[in-house]
Amino acid sequence: MIGILIAGTASGVGKTTVALSLTAAMRRRGLEVQVCKGGPDFLDTGHHTRVSGRAAHNVDTWMLSADANEEVFRRACLGADAIVVEGMMGLFDGKDGTSESGSSAEIAKLLRLPVVLVLDAGKSARSLAAVVLGFERFDPELPLAGIILNKVASDGHFRMLEAAIKTSCKTPLLGWFPREPAVTIPERHLGLQTAQEASNGDALETLIDTLAELTEKHCDMPKILGLRCGLEQNALPLGPILVKRDQVRIGVARDRAFSFYYEDNFDLLREHGATIVPFSPLQDELLPRDLHALYLGGGYPELYANQLSANRGMVSGIRDFVACGRPVYAECGGMIYLSRQLTTSDGTVHKMAGVLPLEMEMTGKLVNFGYVTVELTGDCLLGRKGTRIRGHSFHYSRIAAYEALRTSYRVTYSLSGKEENEGFTADSVLASYIHLHFRAHPDVARHFVEAAMAARSRDLLTR
Repeated sequence: MIGILIAGTASGVGKTTVALSLTAAMRRRGLEVQVCKGGPDFLDTGHHTRVSGRAAHNVDTWMLSADANEEVFRRACLGADAIVVEGMMGLFDGKDGTSESGSSAEIAKLLRLPVVLVLDAGKSARSLAAVVLGFERFDPELPLAGIILNKVASDGHFRMLEAAIKTSCKTPLLGWFPREPAVTIPERHLGLQTAQEASNGDALETLIDTLAELTEKHCDMPKILGLRCGLEQNALPLGPILVKRDQVRIGVARDRAFSFYYEDNFDLLREHGATIVPFSPLQDELLPRDLHALYLGGGYPELYANQLSANRGMVSGIRDFVACGRPVYAECGGMIYLSRQLTTSDGTVHKMAGVLPLEMEMTGKLVNFGYVTVELTGDCLLGRKGTRIRGHSFHYSRIAAYEALRTSYRVTYSLSGKEENEGFTADSVLASYIHLHFRAHPDVARHFVEAAMAARSRDLLTR
C-alpha cells in the first residue's frame, strides 16, 4: 500500500498543507486515501476528514502501546489504497529531550512508513541544505524518503534551493509549494480553525481542486506514489469487534463549539454496543429522543458562549437528563458547558448549564499543557479504582471558583511532573480537563457503555 509520513523540521512549517495537498492529488487520481494524525491533535484531523472523505484517526506512541497503535492504523486502513500520516511538531520532538518517545520518528519506525520532510523555505537559501544534512545524520536508523519545500518565493528561488540540497545531501527532493494564501487555514489560540468553521460545499470542492493542482504542478507524484508502507497489513490478526445485542444510544455534542474527539473513542464505544447519536448544543432546542448517556467533548465553547447560554431549551434538557441519573461524560469544553458560568476574555460573564458548581474563566496562556497519566482514585463512570490511562491536556481556561466536589482522578503531568486531583464527579456526571484516548485502556469504553446500559434498564423498569 502507498504510505508516507509527512514530518517537519518544526511546528508551523506547512505539514498540514502538504498532507492535505497530497491527499487531494491522490483522490483526484481515483485513490481511496486514509489520513492519520500523529499525536493528540483534534484540529488537523477535522481538515483531513474533509479532504479525504474518510474519518481521520490519531496514532500516538506515548498515549498508546505499540499494539494499540498498530490496531488503530490497520483498522483505519481497511479499504484504502494509500495512507498519509501527518506528524506533529518537529520530526524528533516528543515527550522529552533525551529520547524519541512520542515523536513522529518513533511513529514512522513503528508503522514502517517512509518519511517525507517538509521545510519552510520562505526565508532561506543555501542554509536550508545544512538543515537537511543535520536531519539526515541525526538518526541513521530513520532514512528520509524525500523532501518537500514550502513557501518557496519563485522558480528561481527553488532552483537555488534545489542546487544547494542536491550538492550536499542525499535525500531526493520530491517537490515544492509556493506561497499560496488560498490554501492557508486561519489560526487561533488552540491552533488552526476547526473544519466545521471552514468552508464547505462548493467551496470545499474548490479547495480540494486547488490543493490537487498545486501538487500536480510542483511535486513528483510518480515518485511519491512509489513510496510504500512496510507494515504488513495482515501480519497480525485484528482484535475482535464484539458488539453486544443490547444497544444503547449515546448522545455526542458535535458542532462548531464541540468538535474535539478521537475517532477511535467512537469506534470503541460502538464495538461495546453503543449507537452514537450526534446533536448540536448550538442549534438543537432539544436533546435527541431515547438517549441513555451523553458525551460532551472539547472545542471552542468560549467562542459561542452567547449562543450556548441563550439556548435554554437545550440547557434544560441536559439538566433534566442529569437529574434522571443518566451518565454524562464531559471533557474540557464539555466541562465548561456544564459549569455555572464562563467569563470570556473580554470580561463578559455567560451563564452555562449549571450542572456542576464550577465557575470558569478564559486565560491568556496555555494551562497545564501536555501529556498526562490518569489514575482513577475511586470507582467512577469510566472504570474501577486503580485503572490507569493516558491522555492529554490543552486549554486556555481555568477553574476560577468551585464548591466541594468529589474527584475521581489523580493526574500526573508528564512535562512538569506535577500531580493534582481532578475528574470532577457529581452523581452520574464525570467532567475533566483531560482528553482521554480510550484505546490506551479499552475497558474505559466498556465501563461507559455499561453505565449507559444500566441507565437504559432503569428507564425500562420505570415505564
